[in-house]
Amino acid sequence: MIWRDVHTRDVPSHTLTETDDMLASIVAARGVLSDEQRNISLAALAPVSQLGGLPQAVALLQQHHDGRIMIVGDFDADGATSTALMLRGLAALGFAHVDFIVPNRFDFGYGLSPEIVDVAIAESPTLIVTVDNGISSNAGVARAREQGIDVLITDHHLPPKTLPDANVIVNPNCVDDDYPSKHLAGVGVAFCVLVALARHIAPDDPAATRMPASLLDLVALGTVADVVPLDRNNRILVDAGLQRIRAGRCVPGIAALLDVGGRDRTRVVATDFGFAVGPRLNAAGRLQDMSVGIRCLTTDDPVLARQLAEQLDAINRERRTVEADMQADALKLLETLDDAALSEQPQYCVCLYEPDWHQGVVGLVASRIKERLHRPVFAFAREREGATMLKGSGRSIPGVHLRDVLAEVARREPGIIVRFGGHAMAAGLTLAEDALPMFSACVDAVVKAVCPQALLTPAILVDGTLDAQHLDIRFAQTLRDEGPWGQEFVEPSFTGTFDVVSARVVGEHHLKLSVSYEGAVIDGIAFNQIEPDIPQQGARIELVYRLDVNEWRGKQSAQLMILQWRYPDV
Repeated sequence: MIWRDVHTRDVPSHTLTETDDMLASIVAARGVLSDEQRNISLAALAPVSQLGGLPQAVALLQQHHDGRIMIVGDFDADGATSTALMLRGLAALGFAHVDFIVPNRFDFGYGLSPEIVDVAIAESPTLIVTVDNGISSNAGVARAREQGIDVLITDHHLPPKTLPDANVIVNPNCVDDDYPSKHLAGVGVAFCVLVALARHIAPDDPAATRMPASLLDLVALGTVADVVPLDRNNRILVDAGLQRIRAGRCVPGIAALLDVGGRDRTRVVATDFGFAVGPRLNAAGRLQDMSVGIRCLTTDDPVLARQLAEQLDAINRERRTVEADMQADALKLLETLDDAALSEQPQYCVCLYEPDWHQGVVGLVASRIKERLHRPVFAFAREREGATMLKGSGRSIPGVHLRDVLAEVARREPGIIVRFGGHAMAAGLTLAEDALPMFSACVDAVVKAVCPQALLTPAILVDGTLDAQHLDIRFAQTLRDEGPWGQEFVEPSFTGTFDVVSARVVGEHHLKLSVSYEGAVIDGIAFNQIEPDIPQQGARIELVYRLDVNEWRGKQSAQLMILQWRYPDV
């Protein structure tokens, strides 16, 4: 395993009074400085009424109560959960004619394009509602309005300079929006719309006003799967959704996806969304059609939900095979880049392309290579076989806002990018194949201008060293309960030097350890070790690890999830 430098997180002063010192330091390092900030009950959610555009959105939806509403979603997990939430919510509020379209990425691309509007027109909608997309769909909105179709955009992506001419836009990232949380996922924005709508339609009906809360399992899944920052507001939404799932009150599709992923519904945590449910849901949009995932999340038939979950699981297995082949190609390409990446004149942003790559998987390849090189990476594939246009997906590192980078490239080289969009950490774009060399040079120069070379040096931030009294099931469960952990509220990690009690390889490449520290003996596992060096009994090793709860045959115990290890004298 390649050892990355380890640095201890800065811990600001804090005033937590109900937490032990170690846990207080952990949450303080993540900006939680008081017991009030630690409260993530649903009552502490930012007032929905502060989100701009909600009164107008409610009025527009009410105007089309008896019309035909078409939901236009996105082909990722956030888009699927947003679509399912809006379908379920509007039906519960008495909207009888609601349907959905989710663009197939290979035929239509992302968002409310004119082509997808033409498909929707065949169903004679009076209103199109976008979820998790639309803020950059100027041409598609114009096409819909030309046909006399009203448009409500609900989105969370960063807006362009010129907004589409929709009837109403709801997006916390619009410049004139005062909503205190700018990090809502698309499903979080859709949830706020439903809350406002329910309160307007039935203010005196407690069951109706509580209805959106019954869909928080979908909100939690979409929020975690979209890897948006877990600020306090998003942690509230995710925690409430997790509680519903643990209590057995989730939609059958989520229950089925957890089951096929081998996760215990009664003990589900946010990482189960990220590693088990989200990838299976996303696989449909990457390789086939996300309508399979949406049907899984909207059916109330547990048998059908299980069948669809198993179908998604099979698609995900296929995705893994495709991704593995593409990663192997990417690593070969990197052989020509390693010298530049490690030299005094490093390549600040890497662009990778192979003509036969699958466009649905390039984002995953970019993510894996980004982790390897610790710098922004774009991976490209052809729109379709024989096409001259490329679809690219990029992943970034903290400190480099990828969408802003693309905006600067577009400013420096007008016309080089056909279209682009995204977030700080992930972005997508379309360009001509013959423009790729110019783009590669320009994006590298832009990243170099905004990225100090020090950011290219990978490091792991830890929360210090745990003493023996914390290496037990009690503190492991305390850490689990303090979640949800996720993007920008990262799960705690620690470092320490241990004595090896035993070591062996399990599976193909996993290193199973039993180690001791100050008399405490604890098991640990390091996943995906390439040709693992097996430390001998009695050896001293330095670990970077997370403390987790392991359950085996009904018995719970503390376990070290080992991120990296080395002999101390290395």
